[in-house]
Amino acid sequence: MHFIPQELDDYVVAHSEQEPELLQRLTRETYQKILQPRMLSGAFQGRILSMIAKLINPKNILEIGTYTGYSALCLAEGLQKNGQLHTIDINEELIDFQRKYFDMSDYGKQIHQHLGQALDIIPTLDLKFDLVFIDADKPNYINYFHTIIDKIDSGGIILSDNVLWSGKVLEKLNPKDQSTKILLEYNKLLNEDDRLETVLLPIRDGLTISRVK
Repeated sequence: MHFIPQELDDYVVAHSEQEPELLQRLTRETYQKILQPRMLSGAFQGRILSMIAKLINPKNILEIGTYTGYSALCLAEGLQKNGQLHTIDINEELIDFQRKYFDMSDYGKQIHQHLGQALDIIPTLDLKFDLVFIDADKPNYINYFHTIIDKIDSGGIILSDNVLWSGKVLEKLNPKDQSTKILLEYNKLLNEDDRLETVLLPIRDGLTISRVK
């Protein structure tokens, strides 16, 4: 979804850092072989994730929702040399696809894959995270937040994707639409929680940056 005219959006993309060749290959293969390729972060948002990660220079990153590994590779670009990225997904069929591209990158040894329910896995990770990226099933966004908030020290960043949900956050709520209902509550939570400073950016489908005070 575009929130500015297409021509202006094209100009913005053309005058931003270009997508690395490995990620171009990952994108092509995702569209050729994997269902729902629109779930990819995409080149422009990927460069934003990379820039944020480089500005933070985190030691530990947590990603909830791996898909084919595109966003993990973008975030890994900002890792410290001894840093690590833990990424969680429930789709066993994508594990080998992800690992192939992780190992072709400069960050393969720093990226750790976890298969299963994030709400079960996160409590087992005995780490503090400097950067968390939430991009998984929307009905669990609030549960993910409550699970990770105590694992982030002051100054840590939470990135939340798809928070505008194709504009549905402005439409009359369908009582059966659990994803939109939870996202409305989640956006309110991030904005009102005294532990956070939050800015919601109208980038693609909405990306929120929340800083833990």
